[in-house]
Amino acid sequence: MSATTSEQMPRVLIADDHEPTRNALRSLLEKQGYRIMSVATGAAARDILTGFDPPSLALLDWMMPEMTGVELCRAVRALNTGHYIYLIVITGQDSVGELAEAFTAGADDFIAKPYEPAEVLARLRGGQRIIELEQRLATRVTECEAALERVRQLRRLLPICMFCKRVRDDADYWEEIEVYIRAQTGTDFSHGICPACMARLSLPQGGGGIEAHGRVK
Repeated sequence: MSATTSEQMPRVLIADDHEPTRNALRSLLEKQGYRIMSVATGAAARDILTGFDPPSLALLDWMMPEMTGVELCRAVRALNTGHYIYLIVITGQDSVGELAEAFTAGADDFIAKPYEPAEVLARLRGGQRIIELEQRLATRVTECEAALERVRQLRRLLPICMFCKRVRDDADYWEEIEVYIRAQTGTDFSHGICPACMARLSLPQGGGGIEAHGRVK
């Protein structure tokens, strides 16, 4: 994993009713720089994962008081939070049917007991990469939506002065049309003189001070 400051490392929720296991996982992950929250019941985990600003990764024991890890997965997915939470279920149950049940409930990954610390870290890092990709995708979608809105603004009727060709913006300020379009779309302009204007102004076509395409030499 590339060097990352502790403020940039993702937050991880550990939900396990077995205190020694919970503490061992906390110690393992904190040494890697993860920011850890830990709880002993499924209900407490549900309150965190469905509350304000939840962690992006969660390690959930299958068997917990008040709510199992699988039930917790269903509760999180049913809420459809604004950003994705990567859910890893940890259990001693590893039959095909139980694996299918966990994934159907919304789990992203599955760790069977007993497990090695290296496996836990590898699966967390896999989840971290997926979360980072999801966040980058969300940022690109937001940027595309903003660009589309700017295009829509340009397609609407614009108030423009019939003499100086300035455009009135939403703040009732008149500005050059180049400035307005640049602010809305990021487009830069290369000024020149078209052939029709050259002919109308009797400008030389090549040679002299202006080239045929209208750029000043």
